[in-house]
Amino acid sequence: MKMTREYGDGRHVITAHDATWIQVNQTRYEKSLVVLPDALIPNWGPTDPETLTAAALAPILERSPEILLLGTGPVMRFPGRDILRLFKDRGIGLEVMDTAAACRTYNVIMNEGRRVAVALMVPGD
Repeated sequence: MKMTREYGDGRHVITAHDATWIQVNQTRYEKSLVVLPDALIPNWGPTDPETLTAAALAPILERSPEILLLGTGPVMRFPGRDILRLFKDRGIGLEVMDTAAACRTYNVIMNEGRRVAVALMVPGD
């Protein structure tokens, strides 16, 4: 799916996506990644919510987003309770959705100037 070209204040905008890749600022990524307005973590690691750990989330949490969008692939799947509790205890919003919805939502929230991060799981990488 091709995305609109509205860049807001952030430098990292999701410009297109498909089931097996994500395009950020015209660069295509075929592995799971994390996107923030001012940072990019390529080759992030987790490919499904069942393998998501607190250690994998550490690079995101240290940037103190107010909300994390978790794109879990073509279907929305929730991570374990320990992960949900981690976000609740830190006062960080966690929204779980399929990857396509997470890409769209990230651009909207980023354009609002909020501290948002999106962790996108690309299956099969």
